[in-house]
Amino acid sequence: MPTPDELVRAMCASWSDPDPDKISAYFAENAVYHNIPMEPITGRAAIREFIAGFLATFDSIDFAIHHQLADGNLVMNERTDTLNGKDGRATPLPVVGVFEIADGEITAWRDYFDMAAITRAFGS
Repeated sequence: MPTPDELVRAMCASWSDPDPDKISAYFAENAVYHNIPMEPITGRAAIREFIAGFLATFDSIDFAIHHQLADGNLVMNERTDTLNGKDGRATPLPVVGVFEIADGEITAWRDYFDMAAITRAFGS
């Protein structure tokens, strides 16, 4: 079983060639995924559907992890997520992520970022 640090790094890397089924498999059945400016998403199936919907707009996301710390089952990282749009546009987004891990699965993922950067880039 991978360490919590390894698990988070693998999940982040999976977004470069994204498959909603593969990405959602990193999550526990009752996991919570919360992009803090938005409402939380609860459950692996709902997380999978969110990812699939997100990929209707983006081809992939490249996660550049600048710093990552793990303490037991808690992992935190500072990263730049580059959102690669289907229109060819690449939009960098500074993010801080907090992950909780149990039994080799992500049980909670919270990302903190400035929603204004998304609004400026995509006008939504």
